[in-house]
Amino acid sequence: MRVLVTGANGLVGGRLVRLLATRGHEVFGLGRGPSRASDFGAAKYTSIDLGNHEALTQALQEIRADVVINCAAMTDVDGCERDPSGAWAANVEGVATLARSARALDSHLVHVSTDYVFDGEAGPYDVDAVPNPRGVYALSKHAGEEAVRALCPKDRWTIARTAVVYGWPSTGKNNFGSWLVDALGSGKQVKLFADQWVSPSHADNVCQMLTELAERRLAGTWHTSGAEVVDRVTFGRKLCERFGFDPALIVPSRMADVNLPSPRPAKSGLVVARTTDSLAAKPLSLDASLARFFDEVQGSRT
Repeated sequence: MRVLVTGANGLVGGRLVRLLATRGHEVFGLGRGPSRASDFGAAKYTSIDLGNHEALTQALQEIRADVVINCAAMTDVDGCERDPSGAWAANVEGVATLARSARALDSHLVHVSTDYVFDGEAGPYDVDAVPNPRGVYALSKHAGEEAVRALCPKDRWTIARTAVVYGWPSTGKNNFGSWLVDALGSGKQVKLFADQWVSPSHADNVCQMLTELAERRLAGTWHTSGAEVVDRVTFGRKLCERFGFDPALIVPSRMADVNLPSPRPAKSGLVVARTTDSLAAKPLSLDASLARFFDEVQGSRT
């Protein structure tokens, strides 16, 4: 199978390229700037900005992939609030270009989205829950989902929502999990929201679920996150327990006490029942996810 992965320089995209290549697929990665990975193996990498719609369309026409997996996005929530035009270009217009090209080439499009499409008033949310995005990032990601639904045939699109994806980064760009390990491992106190509920997701587990969705070309909306919904303080304390850090370094705080440029969903999280029932690649429990993260961090330091 020929597979094109956008966002190949990112945490999920880079791992997905490697996983698909090890499974024998012919893999092409697109990303912004030079490749930041040293172990793409036989996969081919091309530098393309998703905002360059002409170059993106040409690349898809040349590759003619059976499946396109879109991991590219502007994910800096507050950055999107400061630069709504950039957020719209990346998260909506770029996605629409991918969807049009996929339709023209009869490719299946797997689009990675987020729990932020929900307002966080009554989570966790099932796949059929009605989105109500708040903030530029959330609005742009929801509009990207709608572009996929509108522009691709109904049996040729997959939307895979995930949340709080973490893992040990190969490129030095921190995520929630690696930031916590760095800070807590240095003995620094960290403030975490006790009033925001999320579905922490290990990047490798997300990639396994995305790979199965792509290989089986399963259409519709899927939730590809961790299996448990916890507040961020609980996640931090569980991480301390796994890594042997001092849990007293975790300082509970509230979102209302912080002047955030963009709103965050409070009671969020994703229901993964459909994924658990239908996929061989199951969402991991929090303990299993953190155990994998611990092994990953230890392996990077040996």
